[in-house]
Amino acid sequence: MELRHLQHFVAVAEDQHFTRAAERLLVSQSGLSASIRALERELQTPLFVRTTRRVTLTPAGRALLGEAERILAQVRTAHEAVAAVQGVLRGMLALGSEQCVAGVNVAGLLATFRRQHPDVEICLRQAGSGALAEEVAAGRLDLAFVVRTQEDTDQLRSVPLTSEPMTVLCHPSHRLAAAGASVTPADLGGEVFVDFHPDWGPRRTTDAAFAAAGVRRTVALEVNDVHSLLDLVDEGLGIAVVPRHFRHKRASLTALPVEGTGGTPYETVALLPPAQATSPAARALMTLLETGGLAPPQEGVCLS
Repeated sequence: MELRHLQHFVAVAEDQHFTRAAERLLVSQSGLSASIRALERELQTPLFVRTTRRVTLTPAGRALLGEAERILAQVRTAHEAVAAVQGVLRGMLALGSEQCVAGVNVAGLLATFRRQHPDVEICLRQAGSGALAEEVAAGRLDLAFVVRTQEDTDQLRSVPLTSEPMTVLCHPSHRLAAAGASVTPADLGGEVFVDFHPDWGPRRTTDAAFAAAGVRRTVALEVNDVHSLLDLVDEGLGIAVVPRHFRHKRASLTALPVEGTGGTPYETVALLPPAQATSPAARALMTLLETGGLAPPQEGVCLS
């Protein structure tokens, strides 16, 4: 099995199209097709279902994809490790981050990293914590800044960044704002909630806190960015339970502390593969983070 066969296979799987994959790889479509056929012959099974419009993975293809991505990531890490020994940091840093993650100024950190390592290409992916953890485990990301969850796999290392309590945000005219006191999940049982998609760290933290308190809640307004959430709360359409540092993002809203959550804090971490599989670029970024790249915990920095 040749590495180029795996590279070609992954490209076709990502693009779901032979022509687009061939253009991206700068190879002929006939050469790409021949490469995939050679891989299928070696494995003695079809890897794709081909139609006139697109191609999709067979069950065997889906099984191969994760392994192929891990192999290619390990090869890239090996090349970068050799370059690092020679005193040159080059290659790619593939980083994931949640939006407005606390404990790290992602934009500032990457800007400093680029100045120090101009030969490293930076790729950034923004998504929910669950999806980013899967990307790191699969070798598609070198590391990710996420919210710690119980679903974090044993394959990954977790480096703590910061921890903070959750806070309720509501419109100043809301009954909770008038009371001006801390609240518990039980106090919020009948409220209309604005929240993120279930994969996001703040949503996972809030869901876990309410589950620990034995209180059911229904999210009526679901968004995928911080500013939309704040806008909806600012219009009085619902309340939100968010990390404490969000209270600085919209001065017009009332922030109330949440108690009785069963010790469920909002914890942000850097997720990395095992030490032996961590790329030199990821190690350099973590060194920079540990020696001055942290933002004050109360200030999460938005990437939006």
